[in-house]
This record gives sequence, C-alpha cells and structure tokens, in this order.
Amino acid sequence: MRKVGAQDEVVLVGVLKRKRDLAILLHEHWYRMPISRAPRRAFCYLAFYQPALFGRQGKCIRYYARVVRSRVRTRRDLLPDEAAHPDAGEKYRQIYVGRIRQLPRPIKNVPPRRVSFGFTTRGRLLTARTILKLYLVAPTEQIVARALTRCGIPAFPQYHISGGKKRYCLDFAIPCVRGFVAVECDNAKAHAGVRQRRRDRKKDAFVRRQGWVVVRLTERAIVADIQSCISAVRHATRTLGGVTLFPTG
Repeated sequence: MRKVGAQDEVVLVGVLKRKRDLAILLHEHWYRMPISRAPRRAFCYLAFYQPALFGRQGKCIRYYARVVRSRVRTRRDLLPDEAAHPDAGEKYRQIYVGRIRQLPRPIKNVPPRRVSFGFTTRGRLLTARTILKLYLVAPTEQIVARALTRCGIPAFPQYHISGGKKRYCLDFAIPCVRGFVAVECDNAKAHAGVRQRRRDRKKDAFVRRQGWVVVRLTERAIVADIQSCISAVRHATRTLGGVTLFPTG
C-alpha cells in the first residue's frame, strides 16, 4: 500500500461567509461549520474561500491552516453578541487551527461557480491556480464557449435571469428570434449530489416559466463528443426561430 505523504493530506475547503469570519480566523484561529452540513470525512487542513463580498480580495482562496482540534458548541456560545440570531441555538463544530498560511498565489474562481464545502489534497492546494484545477474538474464551460464561437453561435456567458424573488446565473444565454436558449454545463462532481440535482430541477423549471428553452450538457458529453452537444444546442435554437442578436420574442 502506498504511504500517504504530505502532498496527499486531505484538505477541506470552507467558505468565509462574512468579513467578520475572516477576522476571527486570523486573530482567534478558529472556524465554524453547522453540524447539520458538516462533512463526515476526516481532514488534516482547512482552506478558506473568500466570496465576492470581499471585493477585490474575493472570489478566491488565499489562506489555509492545519487543523489542531475541534469541539461542538452552539452558535450562541461562539457569537454571544449575536444571541438574537435565528440560528443561535443551532450546533456548530468549532475547529481550531494552527498558523494561518498564505498561498503562494490565490486560487481564483474562474469561470465563477458556486463554492461550498469540498475536498482536495495539500499538493493540489499548493499548485492549483483555479478552483477547477483544485477539484480536478474539467473546464467544460471553456470547451463549450470555444465550440459555440467556432460555430458562429452568439452566446452570453454567466447571464443572470430574475423574476420575483428568484435570481439565477446561467452558464450561457443564446438569443434567438423568439426568445432565449439557456445552456448549462454540468460537471460530474459538482452536480452529482441529490441536493444539487434538486436545485438544478428548480432552476430549470423557473427558467422555462420565463419562456426559455433549457439545454443541459454533461461533462462526459462535453469532453467526449462536443459536436453532439453543439447539435443539441442548434436544435434548441431552431425551435425558437434560430439565433439572432436581437430577439423579438
């Protein structure tokens, strides 16, 4: 059996949801996660994703640290000045870490995608430049973007659609004569879970209610047979009168 080395040590990527969480991490050396959503797999390190709310310092991973110990406490115990919070009584795992280390270069979230708890290795953490590389995810969106461009199909990446209180980001929006086609690229790891598949179905239903046609492309299809994927997109655009830069529907 191959001996596990430092490069293979397991790293859990967590999200710093508030600037205060980063301040706590840097000054008090602990991080929290709800017991109800905490991963069960053991890990040696924590890496910390900073979302868009961090401005120019956001959409990337900058820091990581070795796990020292953990304990279970309520949110009220951890943040007593926020005792009125709706989740004050919920149980959290408080994870203490050692020295906070800064990566040689930030791991950027390009193209931007939703980041939640995820596992990687210390070796990939120290060498990856993007979230996709960190998780060994195929660059499906780039593959599709290049293929659409080669075929002359106009597509707007990371297109936001909203209605009521709902707002979604689509991988691609293709304008057609009588509306739009939404193209979603489903990476195998990111879309394998039951919870994510449920989110995908809700998203598709919402987009269709807005009058759009939805095309979902799997990672396997994109990597192995991009031409069939483009054919599926072309077929969808024809149902809306073909592509155009100025839809009338």
